[in-house]
Amino acid sequence: MRWGDFRRSSNVEEGQSGGGYGGPAGGFRLGRGHLGIGAIVVILLGSWALGIDPRVVLDALMNGGTQTYVPDDQGTPSGQSSTSVANYPGEDFVAAVLGDTEDRWTEILAERNVTYTAPKLVLFSGSTHSACGRAESAMGPFYCPNDERIYLDTEFFDEIQSQLGGCPPGSKTCEFSQAYVIAHEVGHHVQDVLGILPKASQLQQSASESQANQIQVRIELQADCFAGLWANRSQTKLKFLENGDVDAALQTASAIGDDTLQKRGQGYAVPDSFTHGTSAQRKRWFSAGLQSGQLSACDTFSANPL
Repeated sequence: MRWGDFRRSSNVEEGQSGGGYGGPAGGFRLGRGHLGIGAIVVILLGSWALGIDPRVVLDALMNGGTQTYVPDDQGTPSGQSSTSVANYPGEDFVAAVLGDTEDRWTEILAERNVTYTAPKLVLFSGSTHSACGRAESAMGPFYCPNDERIYLDTEFFDEIQSQLGGCPPGSKTCEFSQAYVIAHEVGHHVQDVLGILPKASQLQQSASESQANQIQVRIELQADCFAGLWANRSQTKLKFLENGDVDAALQTASAIGDDTLQKRGQGYAVPDSFTHGTSAQRKRWFSAGLQSGQLSACDTFSANPL
């Protein structure tokens, strides 16, 4: 992936991070007190719509109700030091990818006479504060609609290689896998700009748990498609892709499919609990955006089957 020509975004922020809560950092993990990003988005959207503090729900689901979350205005949890990520070596890469998504989405949405307002991206280590409650590495990357920020733990990219098998370890092609993750979260912000997230949240309020999960799958798959759409437009303009890049991104999409994650974590899959989509679906929708380069190709809410 040749990203040297990407414009660097000025919207990358450094979160004030507390020491980890124990255990390996990372996201897209199921079981043992960790939530996948789809489950996190469901909680955040539901809490946003209903006015419920998401930390209460996260506390119960991740820790059995045993951990007390510190309100955002009271600093880091007791006994944890506050550190910064000022020396994070990947910050230039993150700023470059974010900057290019800003440029491409400004162009894409202008075609529909929609003004694109870019999100902020917060880099943190261990935990930090967000308008959706405390952000922790266990959540994986996520988008918070309350403050229009993307939260990205600095260790997550390593986990794509070392624990999720999302790309060949040590390969330069992993850069495009990392860009796909960022572009996916930017895709959620695009959904927010277009009014899709609020509408989806309203639908989920009156739906059963299984139906709410199905809506969430369509949200996630559309964000995958939007990530592919970004890559298509950037490739057309800057020719940044190299051999193996697309294969690595597809490998990442497959590695974070609900069926793959559940089988890895518990030995079997429960389709009614899916919140991201299967590995095949995630690959299919990322490819749809990548091949078409059109917003109309990403209408997951009308697609049947997915």
